[in-house]
Amino acid sequence: MMKYLQKLGKALMLPVACLPICGILMGIGYALCPSTMQGGDVSGIVQMIGFFLVKAGGALIDNMAILFVIGVGVGMADDNDGTAALAALASWLMMTNLLSTGVVTTLMPVIAENETKVLAFSKIANPFIGILAGIIGATCYNKFKGTKLPDWLSFFSGKRCVAIVAGVVSIIVSAILLFIWPLLFGALVSIGEGIVGFGPVGAGIYAFLNRLLIPTGLHHALNNVFWFDTIGLGDLQHFWAGETSADVTWDLGMYMSGFFPCMMFGVPGAALAMIQTAKSNKKKVAIGLVASAAVCAFVCGVTEPFEFGFMFLAPALYVVYALLYGIFTVITVLVGFRAGFSFSAGATDLLFSATLPAAKNTWMIIPLGIAAFIVFYVVFRFAITKFDLKTPGREDDDVEAEKNVDLGSSDYTTVAAAILEGVGGAANIKSIDNCITRLRLEVKDSSLVDEKKIKSAGAAGVIRPSKTAVQVVIGTKVQFVADEFKKLCR
Repeated sequence: MMKYLQKLGKALMLPVACLPICGILMGIGYALCPSTMQGGDVSGIVQMIGFFLVKAGGALIDNMAILFVIGVGVGMADDNDGTAALAALASWLMMTNLLSTGVVTTLMPVIAENETKVLAFSKIANPFIGILAGIIGATCYNKFKGTKLPDWLSFFSGKRCVAIVAGVVSIIVSAILLFIWPLLFGALVSIGEGIVGFGPVGAGIYAFLNRLLIPTGLHHALNNVFWFDTIGLGDLQHFWAGETSADVTWDLGMYMSGFFPCMMFGVPGAALAMIQTAKSNKKKVAIGLVASAAVCAFVCGVTEPFEFGFMFLAPALYVVYALLYGIFTVITVLVGFRAGFSFSAGATDLLFSATLPAAKNTWMIIPLGIAAFIVFYVVFRFAITKFDLKTPGREDDDVEAEKNVDLGSSDYTTVAAAILEGVGGAANIKSIDNCITRLRLEVKDSSLVDEKKIKSAGAAGVIRPSKTAVQVVIGTKVQFVADEFKKLCR
């Protein structure tokens, strides 16, 4: 299970790499055009540029689930074939359409009478469904890419049948989710209603669950309880309406304020810990991913590039990360810092919300932020090093010895041919994949594998993690060898 989650985490790196630019564009855009966030007319060239940048960044953030559909579909396919992405997209379109509010209320009119269920299906186009569609597409590709059908159906043989199978699977999954999704969503709404009575501790529990549920999309259920007027709260709505705690029955802003120190300072602290604990030959890659994600989190509270970068690689660490949000939210509520957001808890929203009547002690973001930075940094660094967690830059593939492998030949076709001969020829190959430095093969008969022959091609070593799995250590040129290897196997 852990290996599967780590593979999923690696597959998510491709869509996650698209997100940092979104946060940066939106942060700059909001700063140039406050009207985009606060309402009002967009006038003047500066505001027009800001509005343009916000919409450019929002184009990807608003469709993040679709990025996951395609990224997971390609990333989890055996040979990263685009056919899996097409099947994943077909799965996504079918599930989101079949589970849309209009369809489900037509099939089951009684749903229209339940506000919570209607809300649940209105949030069906979320990252969880996107990842699920990607997994369906990739799994169907891996299992059915070689399917042979009778002559009269031969057009649909092989890869052409993958999207069809994915569609059938998606219909079945949609039928299951038709009953399960509203139950999950409704249960979380009930939990949210129960949390309200716990005061500051309840706010901390909410923040913890909010982060914990990000990968499933079910955090929307809790958000609608606390931020909007689902059960009579509406922390966000009342805050931005210019009201104060005297106008409501709770301490206005308590369900938003705790996110500011965590997103603006905690995430950069955790990112620094990841960079410092990354393996020496992978630090630049780690910096490129998590440093830009930290900037996004600080400027405009976009944390998904950071969170999806490690949540599947190190799920236990993600639970700790969510717990830190809960702890800091309790502290924030108790010390009296109050701020609100209309988009997310970044510096841009903090600046805009500081002038609203419900804002209090906004200067405390400095001591709270410093504390969050230190705590997140220390906890992440300790956990990563103590338990050897596979955060970005610490994957098993990133071994210094593998980085410096010299194949001894730039003729990748010759190298691939020698390796193919060493593993028993194309007839003995079940699947082909590669990571950063290794060619990963699945063979039918392991007795045909000749390690000496493989090493004669210049490979640094041969690793056999299971009876049928063979990993050939090639180094950073593995992609070129893998491409030629696949051509020879065809």
